Amino acid sequence: MTTQGLRARKKQQTKEQISHRATELFLERGFDKVTIADVAAAADVAKMTVTNYFPRKEDLALDLGPVYIGQLAAVVRERAPGESALAALRGAYLTAVEAQDPVIGFSGRPFAVMITDSPALVARLREFHELREVALAEVLAEVTGAAPGDITPRVAAAQLAGVQRVLFEEILRRLLAGESGDEVAAALSAYARTAFGALEPGLGSYAVR
Repeated sequence: MTTQGLRARKKQQTKEQISHRATELFLERGFDKVTIADVAAAADVAKMTVTNYFPRKEDLALDLGPVYIGQLAAVVRERAPGESALAALRGAYLTAVEAQDPVIGFSGRPFAVMITDSPALVARLREFHELREVALAEVLAEVTGAAPGDITPRVAAAQLAGVQRVLFEEILRRLLAGESGDEVAAALSAYARTAFGALEPGLGSYAVR
């Protein structure tokens, strides 16, 4: 492995260590009661190192944020020939439910409690939902060749991302109620088919590759 490769690996290990230690502290004490200094001490790094990797404290807890924001856009961009945006997103979502993927909300009850107990995390999560919708709208405009003033990609993105936001919130609600991951997955599989099916009349043939 090259020196550059070793350096990149070391940086990734440091980032993961910081994130892991931060999550442990947040789950133990609550997000709002933990400081950056606490995280730095637990990870055995300087405070500046923590903020270099995670400029916002909220992103220490929601470290999958960048993946979450870009997820829908990536699915649409990589959809199969002949597949619509709706079909691609529905298929990817059902696969994620089966895998109980943390990116779509399967984080476990302690993590769900940590998020909902912190106004700062709730606000940051709301930003993620909004950024996700914007990213999806941009890709839909690109893949459909929409004119600059065409509102259709934004309307489609609002519906497609909105369904997933509702499902995300339903996962949190069920986890907080004490349901197991398997119970939540069984319910969400049915809910997802209903939710995406409701969009079929308007978006079933939209953005077909």
